[in-house]
Amino acid sequence: MEQKQIEQPKKLAPVDFGAIWAAILKHRKLYYVVLSVAFVVALLIGSSIPNTYECKILLAPEMGGGSGSAGTLGSLASSFGFSIGGGSGANGDAITPSLYPELMKSVDFKTSLFPVKVKRKMDKEAMTYYDYLKNDWKEPWWKDFFGLMAPPKMKDTLVNNFELTGEQARIAELVNQNVVCTLDKKTNLISINVTAQDPHISAQLADSVKTRLQDFLTAYKTSKARRDLEYAEMLQRQAKKEYERARRLYVEFMDANQNMVMLTAMQKQNDLENEMQLQYNNYTAVSAQVIAAKAKVQEVTPAFTPLQSATVPLGPVGPRKPLIFFVIIFFALLGTTIFVLNKEKQLKPLLGLS
Repeated sequence: MEQKQIEQPKKLAPVDFGAIWAAILKHRKLYYVVLSVAFVVALLIGSSIPNTYECKILLAPEMGGGSGSAGTLGSLASSFGFSIGGGSGANGDAITPSLYPELMKSVDFKTSLFPVKVKRKMDKEAMTYYDYLKNDWKEPWWKDFFGLMAPPKMKDTLVNNFELTGEQARIAELVNQNVVCTLDKKTNLISINVTAQDPHISAQLADSVKTRLQDFLTAYKTSKARRDLEYAEMLQRQAKKEYERARRLYVEFMDANQNMVMLTAMQKQNDLENEMQLQYNNYTAVSAQVIAAKAKVQEVTPAFTPLQSATVPLGPVGPRKPLIFFVIIFFALLGTTIFVLNKEKQLKPLLGLS
């Protein structure tokens, strides 16, 4: 029987680093040209990207209700026989902290930041955040070159959240990029990061965003409780008028019928006195409801504990110009080396290809 010969694997030729180095030296003038161009391009790109400054705020939302001042008011309302339990019901938990980042991306919230007043350190007068983004926000030159910027600026109109203009939509998108809210699900901490091309504006806007978020959530979470309070106060005003009217009729009747012993007068007196007492009891009961409604508003009002307040950043967070410079030079060097080795037939041996 014939024995089959086992094919031996081909041995890779050793890499000739001397030849590779000689090929590189041979085209060193090409390296000088490419690296010089890459150096200029890196400087041009790095200088074209404006510096950005970031201000960060940390908030701890107070969870649950019925504690603190709200609990005190609840106890006061209970003394009138009116319960305000259920502080953590549907009305209070409609927007949980996990939804705050999405809430801040909403058109309503973004446009609410348009009229916020901001001011750079060198400015004499403040301007709106909308005007700052529209007139003073700088973009890299290549966005203009490739036509990525918005159409020519047009006359401002009133902001209609249902139908934004092209300019307003562009500004809203800038707000969305520059104002970012995140939630740490482990610690339940809310982080608000505000980026601007001026350190003072980033700090001012971060503080305003925190206030707007609190106001926005307060208005939302207390909307039903405030409507109930307004209705209770309206009933209280009506009850007070009816009580004062009944009291006035009773007093006028008593003044006009002193020392009268007629049964009809006595019956009339009893009727007026009973009506006055009835209106007084109604007024007292409605007043208790007003107290309870005020306590409910306080109970469902969200509260935040600031763990890190807004401060003016000391230095820019971007762009990372050394990294930009390194990446451009690296890829220019790599591309040139691949071109040279391929031209000198040294690329395939280096990659282990036959």
